[in-house]
Amino acid sequence: MNLKEGKRPSYALYLNCNFNMNPRQLSIIAGLSYLVIFFAAIFANFFVLESLLAAPLETVQQNNLMVRFGAVAFLAAAVFDVVVAWALYLLFKKHPLTNLSTYFRIMHAAIMGIAVFALMLTVSLTTAAEILKQVEIFNIMWLIGLFFFGIHLILLGRILQKPFFIVFFLILAGMMYLLDTAAHFLLVNYDEYSSIFLTLVAIPSVIGEMSLAVWLLVKGGKSALKELK
Repeated sequence: MNLKEGKRPSYALYLNCNFNMNPRQLSIIAGLSYLVIFFAAIFANFFVLESLLAAPLETVQQNNLMVRFGAVAFLAAAVFDVVVAWALYLLFKKHPLTNLSTYFRIMHAAIMGIAVFALMLTVSLTTAAEILKQVEIFNIMWLIGLFFFGIHLILLGRILQKPFFIVFFLILAGMMYLLDTAAHFLLVNYDEYSSIFLTLVAIPSVIGEMSLAVWLLVKGGKSALKELK
């Protein structure tokens, strides 16, 4: 930088120099973000949504703050979903499917963010029927988002290619998300099979995505980093 000649450094160049992270750093960011999503989703889904479904009016009246925290947890999950999409995009941007995979994950995050609007409306409602209606709207939007997320997981499995164990469960989880959403919309008696579909979705998604998070934290980006040295 030659200040004597009156030249100013390019702001874009400055940003690149300060924020240009290596593959290992990006992998750790993605892994940590996955953990945030995992724990935020557990709280929001199993503590807040389940409480609203089991006792809608009592939950809103007696645990109003918990419902609000649940909405924030869903928003946090959506935000870190975008962070994961960004980190994975930079890690695998040379693959021809990466752009498409990123778009589908961001669509999922955007739909989730919008769906929280329905959940927040429950905090001021005064009847169980009204509360359950908003929860139903939230769940329908969530299912639509998960359909796009399932496509993302299938594409991500094709992008990763290895480790085979993780790739297998990611693709299987993606297929189960697609199947579950389609079943919700097509089967009039879906509730009779809901526990089966929940198992089909939960097992491969937890195994695949948690394994991916651990792999990203422990090994992700190391081979690419060696190539840069």
